Amino acid sequence: MFAPVAAMTLVVLFAPIGQKEVEAAAAGLSSADPAARTRAACDLRKLGSQAVPALPRLVTLLDDGSPVDGSVCGERTWRFGRAGDATTPGEQAASALVAIGTPAYEPLTKALGGAAWIARSNAAWALGAMRNRSAVPLLSRSLHDTEAPVRNRSAWALGALDGSEAVPALIEALKDTDAGVREQVAWALGAIGDRRAVDALVGALSDNAAGVRKQSAWALGAIGDSRAVNALTKCLKDTDAGVRKQSAWALGAIGG
Repeated sequence: MFAPVAAMTLVVLFAPIGQKEVEAAAAGLSSADPAARTRAACDLRKLGSQAVPALPRLVTLLDDGSPVDGSVCGERTWRFGRAGDATTPGEQAASALVAIGTPAYEPLTKALGGAAWIARSNAAWALGAMRNRSAVPLLSRSLHDTEAPVRNRSAWALGALDGSEAVPALIEALKDTDAGVREQVAWALGAIGDRRAVDALVGALSDNAAGVRKQSAWALGAIGDSRAVNALTKCLKDTDAGVRKQSAWALGAIGG
C-alpha cells in the first residue's frame, strides 16, 4: 500500500518538571546555531505538556527553516518526509507544540494564518498531528494558500484528521498546479475513504505526473468502490511501472 504519511513518535515524561528544568531545555531556542535550536526543540518535545512555559518561544520558532541534518536529535527527531531527510528548527518546534497539546492549539491556528509561509506549513502539520477536528475548516481554507508546501501539509493534515467535511475542497485541490500537492491530496482522499471522491480520483489516473497517478490508484483501492475498476484496469498498461503495480493492488483490494 502506498501512502506517504509523516510518522512521529512522542515521548512524554510524567515526573514533575520544574521551571528551571524547562528553562534549561529552552535555552538553546535562541542559539545562533540552527542545530542547537533544533536540539532544544527536541528536548522540549520530550517534556510534553510540562513544556508549556516555552510555548511562546516555540511558536516564534515555527518560521525557522534553517536546514539541519536529519539525525541531529537521534531517535527524537521528527521529520515530515523520509528517514534521512534534513529537518529544521521549525519542524521540531511544531512537534514540540503537538507534544504540549491543547494549550498549543490556538497559537497554532494563528500561525496558520500568519505572514510567514514556513510557519504556516509547520502549523498545518501540527494541527493535523494534534488530531483536533476543529481545525478542519481552517485547513480546508489553507488548500488555497499561495505556497505549495502549505497546501501540501494542509492536505496531509486533513487526511490525518479524517476530515470528511473537507472532501469537496480536497476534490477541487486535485487540480492544484503543483504535482506534489495533487499527490498528497490523493492520499488524503484515500485516507478519508469517502466515495464522493471516486470520480475525481478516476480522473486523476490520467494526471501528467506518475506520482499522482500512483497515489490516486492507491486511494481508489483504499476506498474500495467498484466504479473505479475499468479505469484501474486500463492503468495496468500505464507507462510507469509503479502505477501499474499500484493499480494491480487496488484492483485486488476492490475485488470482484
